[in-house]
Amino acid sequence: MRILIRTLAVLAIALPAWAGGLDGLTNRQATSGLREALDQGARAAVSQLGQNGGFLNNPKVRIPLPGVLEKAKPILSMLGRGKDMDKLETAMNQAAEAAVPEAKTLLVDAVKQMSVEDAKNILTGGEDSVTRYFESKTREALTGRFMPVVTEQTNRLSLAKQYNKLADKASATGLLEGDEASVERYVTAKALDGLYLTIAEQERAIRQNPMQAAGSLAKQVFGALGR
Repeated sequence: MRILIRTLAVLAIALPAWAGGLDGLTNRQATSGLREALDQGARAAVSQLGQNGGFLNNPKVRIPLPGVLEKAKPILSMLGRGKDMDKLETAMNQAAEAAVPEAKTLLVDAVKQMSVEDAKNILTGGEDSVTRYFESKTREALTGRFMPVVTEQTNRLSLAKQYNKLADKASATGLLEGDEASVERYVTAKALDGLYLTIAEQERAIRQNPMQAAGSLAKQVFGALGR
């Protein structure tokens, strides 16, 4: 977080560049500064979530059981499957933690490919503009990268396999739709939601508290954006 705060100070060059209509070189410099800040933010989010307990011990991103299983938990517990439910929830979160490091390369690449227009949109697009940018550029590819890691983790538990069999039948009849149709899809989607949420929180903290961020330069940029 401190690294991101310090690096976001470079964004101060961006507002004069676009507000004052300076030459293209100044705009390129502003974009380069934003790239550096977002690169640090992405790496920080991956580091935070990709460690032991990164999801499991964080209530904001902890992945709960799929809704169907959560509703059935009292009955399954009565049938002696309570420990299996706990193991599955733990395994889902550990699977997300194991998958998140796969995101670093794609997030960094998305930063490198950011255009001047993208940078403008990020600076003027509101509190979640960084999140929306990363999601639009990386979610589909990251889904493909996360799935094998998540599958390897969750396949070790019999309850996950049983859930997938039941969910497959339910989805075929239209009783279950979307990500809950399999444990792997559900965990992958939730892991990505948690990743983008973490990036958003870092961005939001700086936009809301520019004075604590990195001194007068960050205050000037984000204070102006907040008016």
